[in-house]
Amino acid sequence: MGSSTGKLFKVTNFGESHGVALGCIIENCPAGMELTEADIQPDLDRRKPGQSKITTQRKEEDQVKIVSGTFENKTIGSPITMLVYNGDQRGKDYTYFKDIYRPSHADYTYQQKYGFRSYVGGGRSSARATIGTVAAGSVAKKILSLKTSMKFAAYVSQVKDIKISDLYPLPEIDKLQQACEENMIRCPDQETARKMIELIEQTSKEGDSVGGIITLVIENVPAGLGNPVYDRLDALLAYAMMAIPAVKGVEIGSGFSSAQYKGSEHNDIFFNDKGAIHTRTNRSGGIQGGISNGENIVMNIAFKPTATLSIEQPTVNEKGEEVMLKVRGRHDPCVLPRAVPIVEAAAALVMVDQYLLNKLADIRNI
Repeated sequence: MGSSTGKLFKVTNFGESHGVALGCIIENCPAGMELTEADIQPDLDRRKPGQSKITTQRKEEDQVKIVSGTFENKTIGSPITMLVYNGDQRGKDYTYFKDIYRPSHADYTYQQKYGFRSYVGGGRSSARATIGTVAAGSVAKKILSLKTSMKFAAYVSQVKDIKISDLYPLPEIDKLQQACEENMIRCPDQETARKMIELIEQTSKEGDSVGGIITLVIENVPAGLGNPVYDRLDALLAYAMMAIPAVKGVEIGSGFSSAQYKGSEHNDIFFNDKGAIHTRTNRSGGIQGGISNGENIVMNIAFKPTATLSIEQPTVNEKGEEVMLKVRGRHDPCVLPRAVPIVEAAAALVMVDQYLLNKLADIRNI
């Protein structure tokens, strides 16, 4: 089962939605860095359930515990293990459809692959398994903050057909993040956020769900991160995003709209800005030839509507019999607000791995 990512900064994610605990193991985190639970908890608080009326009402504190890899609040170079224990589990909510394949869930595919599956909360297919990603991402962001000026900001730019206006030129990352935290949907435009929240609330009352888009911006990225061919930076970032449950599409820079341009219209023209090389536009999204060019990395990540609905739908059971299913229990009518820190964390894991590997790419860095 693919539960590990990264070549140098390697992260293994473990745990199930309704198991005893979830967490991660980080290998090759540099020694000597100050690290406590207080560095990790803020991002987990942004991801945890029950934080607003438009998220699942499952009540979990999601308190992280570092159980290995530090001494006297500093990393020691050995694997870092972090745990988050499950608390508010309601396995009985799933027993009445344990033999039924929920539409658009992983029930059928897991059964076909493994011949046996955890029907309680979806097991490893649950978005709750992203706890390890977020915890490890906090460590990655701390390393990058100590060694670079790189900053990460993700925000909800679209819910169903409600879209935010273009933010270009982008505000400073800190201001962008602050604006996002002023509302429960994490959209930096307050009027658009209000409309998004109203839509989610109405959809939830109808027993349905909605999807949307999260935009990610990585600021102050050093030029030269990434590699040609299979380890292109854009490919690695896309891979990381597609590993997040409910993600169905990724755009980098101009994305699919690039098909509408002529080359003369789309090219990012270089210029010398007081000795620093920049581009006048950023349709490449900060990556050219699979390698960062020093401009902001900009991505759009599309999330499908939550698959768990409280309205009746037709499906089949393990015997192949056609049945009707109405799911009870707690679920997010829209995953986007809780997915914002997950997107940032997934990107940070890629960027820290590439940053550390880049130290080995040029003798001048050693």
